[in-house]
Amino acid sequence: MRDLLRYTIWLAIVVAMFVLIAQPVGHAARFNLSIIVIALLGVIMVLKLDGFWRHIFLALASVVILQYAYWRTTSTLPPIEDLYSFIPGIILYAAEMYCILMLAISLFVVADPIDRPRARQLADDESPSIDVFIPTYNEDREILALTVAAAKAMDYPSDKFTVYLLDDGGTDQKRNSDDPVAAAKAKERAAILKDLCSDLGAVYMTRSENVHAKAGNLNAALWRTHADLVVVFDADHAPERNFLRETVSYFLDDERLFLVQTPHFFSNPDPIERNLGTFGRMPSENEMFYGKIQKGLDRWNASFFCGSAAVLRREALEEVGGFSGITITEDCETALELHARGWNSLYVEKPLISGLQPETFASFVGQRSRWCQGMVQILMLKNPLLKRGLSLPQRLSYISSSLFWFFPFVRSVFFVAPLLFILFDMKIFVASFEDFFAYTVMYLIVGEMVRSYLYGSVRWPWISELYEYVQSVYLFQAIVSVLLKPKSPTFKVTAKGVSLKQDRLSELSLPYFIIFGILCFTLFVAAYRYNTEPEISSLLLIVGAWNWMNLIIAGCALGVVTERSQDLSGVELPLRTNVELQFGETVLRGAVTEASAKGAKLIPAQGTSRVLRKGEYGRLQLLQVSSTLLVTSLPVSIVGSAPDQDGAIALRFDAEPYHFPIIAELLMHDMSVVREQRALRQRPKSIIAGSIRILRWAIACPLAAVGVALGGKPTDNKSEPQKLKPIAGAALVAAPVRHREAGE
Repeated sequence: MRDLLRYTIWLAIVVAMFVLIAQPVGHAARFNLSIIVIALLGVIMVLKLDGFWRHIFLALASVVILQYAYWRTTSTLPPIEDLYSFIPGIILYAAEMYCILMLAISLFVVADPIDRPRARQLADDESPSIDVFIPTYNEDREILALTVAAAKAMDYPSDKFTVYLLDDGGTDQKRNSDDPVAAAKAKERAAILKDLCSDLGAVYMTRSENVHAKAGNLNAALWRTHADLVVVFDADHAPERNFLRETVSYFLDDERLFLVQTPHFFSNPDPIERNLGTFGRMPSENEMFYGKIQKGLDRWNASFFCGSAAVLRREALEEVGGFSGITITEDCETALELHARGWNSLYVEKPLISGLQPETFASFVGQRSRWCQGMVQILMLKNPLLKRGLSLPQRLSYISSSLFWFFPFVRSVFFVAPLLFILFDMKIFVASFEDFFAYTVMYLIVGEMVRSYLYGSVRWPWISELYEYVQSVYLFQAIVSVLLKPKSPTFKVTAKGVSLKQDRLSELSLPYFIIFGILCFTLFVAAYRYNTEPEISSLLLIVGAWNWMNLIIAGCALGVVTERSQDLSGVELPLRTNVELQFGETVLRGAVTEASAKGAKLIPAQGTSRVLRKGEYGRLQLLQVSSTLLVTSLPVSIVGSAPDQDGAIALRFDAEPYHFPIIAELLMHDMSVVREQRALRQRPKSIIAGSIRILRWAIACPLAAVGVALGGKPTDNKSEPQKLKPIAGAALVAAPVRHREAGE
């Protein structure tokens, strides 16, 4: 009855909406209607109303959005007789209608997100068997050691799960290559990883040929193993100890469940976060997808496999012949096939893994190109709208995920459109200043309110525009290549674990400088024409402001392609772990507040009179460890100390592969502090504060980029990430330094 009432009200609002939109009234009445809607939306936002009011909010916002679409369609297009203006005008119109279509579909997707109850805890005797797959191609041993060790340390009956390292860098094909150098490298890699698996208790597995990339690697293991469930972790995705406890039981509650997907959490910044200095303070880009969109997809049984941090049912995979490999996004494609066969999926919105993002802008663009091309392939080769077996909500959900990746076309049109009027006098948007304000400005305001209401906690103002622009410059060509040859893209592994020794410009930076220069020149021309052509001054003011906004984004992008130096030892997770540091007979207790696979920061519980020297060797002992660990301490050396930060001591791990279980225990035993920090940074930022920030970047970033181009140092945009106060929340044993006596 409650749902019936909700949808009845929704339908009534929709009918009233179309009646209002079709009325032949002037811009003053439209403006007044928009003001009323904006006021009502503001009340809902201020009172933080959700649930039923969420539907009211979206319905009211749709009035202004559709009002703009109706006006834009009926009153603003150039006359068809003037092809010089009509052709670019209709392209701009198509781009805007694409945005409105995508907005409509996305509003449907996220209109009623679902929050899942926590998984029930299984007894050991009812726990299904599990095969853990960790596919790898060229990742370093250190990255793999942490992931394998963390996977082996997961809390689950040891006789019911097996960890497999699937090495595609040591296949028979590679080891027997005609290139002796490549063959030697493959043989060396295989030997190293076999030893690693032996040390960590995992199973090394490879295959004969490198066919169908990641999907082929996973399938080769799927047909050689037999467990009920399959868990997939990317090579750099180390799981929390309770990953299986938070996911597996759902499969016993739903026999048609094929997937439990969890979020991807990253312990290092992407190039945009690092180069602009936002990591740890601003929500990461993927938090919008994993924090909001996947929950909306889950409502419609359309949350999909994201390639890692997921549990899948073997029976379902076998029914469709394993992981799909027609496109280069095997994850979403596999989910599409299984949803079409009536299988169910489920999303758990709780970060349970820690992974690595691409460190360089070039590798970031390469990763996004693969995602983009794969989703366009799915649209062309397995169109969700025509796919048999999908429900209507599932079709809309998948089409939303596929169509989204056409944003490079739209972003390009929005950047070029002002130039066409200012430089070439193409009248591609016919409107008076009054109409523009009554329709367009109101539409933009409502659009921003919708964004803030739905995604404000995970996406700050202007950040989407910046991410889309920096990707569009290169994704445009990637999309065209797929449209021309849908089966041509090949899977390319994203480089991870790259250190940047010094500040530099990205090898992909040149187009961004050219675009910035063109927009600067166009703004100058607009100012000149504004002063010399008063008859079109109002229109020049509007289009000039549009170009100026594009210039702001382009200026910020120059900061993105100015790569900041980074030492990977700084990629750390926040912790609250009590430890004991031993130097000969000296024992120092304290808390590790940050740690990575390479080292840690320790804050002593109490100072020591003994001088701790840089380079001194000792051992780090965890005070609480899993009973399954054979080694409970690891060798460390002092890197330095920071007396202004509670006497923090920087430690470097001098670890061998067999030490990685204790490193995994330290890092991945409990990610609660990580989740707390993620929640802390998920706070809305007002449009004013967001605009001030983007303006600061737009001024500082071009200067910094030019400085690096000329061989100088950029202005420092870096800032410390927001941190918790680990001592206050930790059960720190405040024991004094003591000297170990003989035999103790």
